[in-house]
Amino acid sequence: MLSSLELIKRYRAGETNAADQPKWLTYIVSAEERIVNFERIQSIQELAQANPVLDYVERTLHILDGLALSFWKKDLLEEVLIWSEVAKGGTSRERFIWQEAGIHLYVHNLGSAQLYKLDKGNPSDKSTVIHMLIYTHGLIGQTIRGEVPLKEHAPLIRLMKDNLLSADELRGLLLPLNQCIIAGVSEELWHSVRNEVESMIEQIVSDSLEKEPAIKDRLARLRGNTIQKGENFDAEYGKLLDEVPLDALTAFLDGRTLWFVEAALQEFSLEQLVKVFLIIQFSSDQADSIQHISFEPLMNTMYYDYKGSKKVNVYKKRMIEKYLGELAWNDLMKDPLELSQEFKPDGNWGNAHLKHLIDRKPQLPDTIFFTFQFSPAAEKLIEFCVEAEKSPLYEKAVLLLFDLFELRRDAYDRFHNEEEYLATMNQTADYKKMMLDYVVGKRVVDIGPGGGVMLDLIEQYLPDKHPIGIDISSNVIEALERKKQLEGHRWDVMKGDALDLKQYVEPGSIDTVIFSSILHELYSYIPFGGKKFNHATVAAALRSAFDVLAPGGRIVIRDGIMTEPAEQKRTIRFLQEGAMAWLQRYAKDFAGRTIQYEVVAEDEVMMPVNDAMEFLYTYTWGEEAYVHEVQEQFGYFTPSEFTAFILDTLGNEAKIVESKHFLQEGYTDALADKVRIMDQDGNVVPLPDSTCLIVIEK
Repeated sequence: MLSSLELIKRYRAGETNAADQPKWLTYIVSAEERIVNFERIQSIQELAQANPVLDYVERTLHILDGLALSFWKKDLLEEVLIWSEVAKGGTSRERFIWQEAGIHLYVHNLGSAQLYKLDKGNPSDKSTVIHMLIYTHGLIGQTIRGEVPLKEHAPLIRLMKDNLLSADELRGLLLPLNQCIIAGVSEELWHSVRNEVESMIEQIVSDSLEKEPAIKDRLARLRGNTIQKGENFDAEYGKLLDEVPLDALTAFLDGRTLWFVEAALQEFSLEQLVKVFLIIQFSSDQADSIQHISFEPLMNTMYYDYKGSKKVNVYKKRMIEKYLGELAWNDLMKDPLELSQEFKPDGNWGNAHLKHLIDRKPQLPDTIFFTFQFSPAAEKLIEFCVEAEKSPLYEKAVLLLFDLFELRRDAYDRFHNEEEYLATMNQTADYKKMMLDYVVGKRVVDIGPGGGVMLDLIEQYLPDKHPIGIDISSNVIEALERKKQLEGHRWDVMKGDALDLKQYVEPGSIDTVIFSSILHELYSYIPFGGKKFNHATVAAALRSAFDVLAPGGRIVIRDGIMTEPAEQKRTIRFLQEGAMAWLQRYAKDFAGRTIQYEVVAEDEVMMPVNDAMEFLYTYTWGEEAYVHEVQEQFGYFTPSEFTAFILDTLGNEAKIVESKHFLQEGYTDALADKVRIMDQDGNVVPLPDSTCLIVIEK
């Protein structure tokens, strides 16, 4: 076993006194800050109980220990690995002293090399080689990721020119070193990039570093993770070329290293990434002196833990997206931007509660630090949203945030757990498949496509149709675009308002419009005439769809229904502890209408049948979904009311060719161990119909 691994083993067993520890180990284990790439962790909370730097160094050493190398190579590489992360260590006082001494702690390979050199004093040939390998530690992987230009590897070529290493010796060191570095992150990652690593090593040992990759290639490398998640890079890059000349950006990025850029910005679009680069390029005084651009401050503010797992701070993300979306390309490149330390109440650059910040430290003239800074009020409100995610306060918190940043509430769906919600929507295929029997014509619009399940069904079972999903929610459109790219679908999606479809598609050009469990959400969420839970919203959606239909076209509706006669009452007997409190909480929080109930026994209530069902819809989903489901009214018409409303709204041109209602499969099973439903005589009765299917022909 390597001697360094023995030392770490003894340290973990508590057998090593601080005075006996070598400096590299002392620095790493005394770290009072947790400096780590957030891409590589599952939970931020885990950093408080762990030392990820020590863990990583130990993994790299175990890999080295298992490699079949000559003694001199293994000895030299062990020294490189134990020192390569020390710039992430040290106590707060030590780090302050190091910074004052000019140690670059924010470019970790450089800072670690400086600390190694400081420790070794007068250099020998061996220490010079180790110093250069520490200095270039990890840069091959970062070049593959697009973060580091080729010229940063030039110090390795000097080792050959100074006759400290032959080409074969350098090659024989770089390959195992990079295996340790990359496999220490992930064995799978190492196997996926090994060929690229070997190719880059050959460029280095053959002194072929003159030509930097084209800007498109570097941007594609920077978007590696995002492309794997479904970004259509070529299409997005093509749009950029139509908007902005990239020559100036090419020159700016060519000689500069980017730190934590993917961890900080992978959740944003390619357009937004390029805008950030242009902000830095045209905002920075003395831009020519910049060597390093660090996004570490932005990375550190973009994540938080939710249910024990790291999540991107979607509140900050959406506000930053709006900020960047309002920056015009011409304005970005026209004049240097004003970098005031104060928030401007009436400036050209975004909201008074958000600005970009480019920081420089006096000791590091070649480095800038980029982030977005929120006002104290905005930070507190975002913290409130995070804390309120599991309570009825959540909706109010998000509305306050949207008001602060002037965003439409319905522009985002299920704000804080959007991925899980969209995945859940994709499990409803069997319920939605019945709608396909009523689709006519060629062009089919799915309003509010959610996770894309209806689009997939149309594509699979009706291959002659052209499905189009239209949604006002930005995160839904983003997710569907990624799904389309990853899975190779032919359907299209566009961002649009269901209440004004003729702004997005030609009137008379659509053959079928589908509202699959979406009208009740429009009814519940969208204020129409200043009022939510408004039948006028449903009328506006129906008229909007009718306007774009061709003659003979259809509107197909699947949605919640109230039962009739509405005066019926039902007794609910709760079978689980705490259910009565659930009902009391629901009746207080639900804003759609007044929920009536009468307590008739310790665990029984009598309720109007439609109030009972409205409550049970939310109760079925459980605590996790409560904060959202309590905002929605699933049933808003009885069958006869819905028929009359449609004919009154659409007039003589509308013909109802199908109208039926049924109990959606699953409700009975989901409630079986939670409640018993009885009529007024105490007889157990089935649940009433929950869902309608209505087809309107023009």
